[in-house]
Amino acid sequence: MTAAPLLDVRNLKKSYSIGRSGLFSKRSLKVLHDVSFSVAPGEVLGLVGESGSGKSTIGRAILRLIDSQSDVMRFDGQDLNTISPVRMRSLRKEMQIIFQDPYASLDPRKTIRAVLSEALDAHDLHKGAARQPRLIELIKLVGLDPSFLDRRPHEFSGGQRQRIGIARALAVEPSFIVCDEAVSALDVSIQAQVLNLLADLRAKTGVSLLFISHDLSVVRYISNRVMVLYLGRVMEVGPADKVHFSPKHPYTAALVSAEPSLRRESRRIRLTGDIPSPLALPSGCIFRSRCPYAQPACAETVPPLQTVGDQHQSACLRTDIL
Repeated sequence: MTAAPLLDVRNLKKSYSIGRSGLFSKRSLKVLHDVSFSVAPGEVLGLVGESGSGKSTIGRAILRLIDSQSDVMRFDGQDLNTISPVRMRSLRKEMQIIFQDPYASLDPRKTIRAVLSEALDAHDLHKGAARQPRLIELIKLVGLDPSFLDRRPHEFSGGQRQRIGIARALAVEPSFIVCDEAVSALDVSIQAQVLNLLADLRAKTGVSLLFISHDLSVVRYISNRVMVLYLGRVMEVGPADKVHFSPKHPYTAALVSAEPSLRRESRRIRLTGDIPSPLALPSGCIFRSRCPYAQPACAETVPPLQTVGDQHQSACLRTDIL
């Protein structure tokens, strides 16, 4: 029997009103278009796409850091669309985030002890004599020495700071963490260390992750499944290896072929033109203005996600091209 999803989202939408009254009327800028997905307990769902695709918006909408609209947004059986602010504050213990910039996400005035204690204090955890053992446990969990607790952020490297950010997210023992470009600001060698750390922590704690990145190879390394986003629409979703090695959508194939590899040149898919403005999106398929396989029908119909294999879906009208 398949376990119920920890997180279930259906038809997530997000729009911003831009412009001003007077000579220019306000217009609606759509950032997310009916995005649906789920995350199982202990699963890592990778979310990949170019800058401006709406990846971080999804993460923040799930955590209720921004307002959004959806038919369903349910976490651990609780309806996030109707939950009260008081209950949401309590639920934040289960839902944490690791930010992209390890330099900006830590208060430079506070010691690491204070940074981690702040997270524990927010939920009345490990008070009194239980505090010090928990802080030592957390700092060791992310591979750092307990002596680091009394240092300040400027004394650490970028990789060490990100490990501290991970420790802060884990401090309250969440069941779900949004990793918002958590390794993109790090050198490649440090990226590998942090990715391995996240993989080990997931194995030890059973935490579920929504891992957001613009790099498909990084996402594939840590994820069970991958969802590919383009201008706020889901292009493809499926098991990580299948999406990477056998992409079924031209946009995913373009992301894969852009990676340094030994793939034959004939398999490369080069995108032309710029990403369209969200204020002037193409009709029909949102990707057609850059797609080398576009045909007239692509301008008339918004392609739905359709099954192309076991647990593998693609939003493309053409099934004969990849």
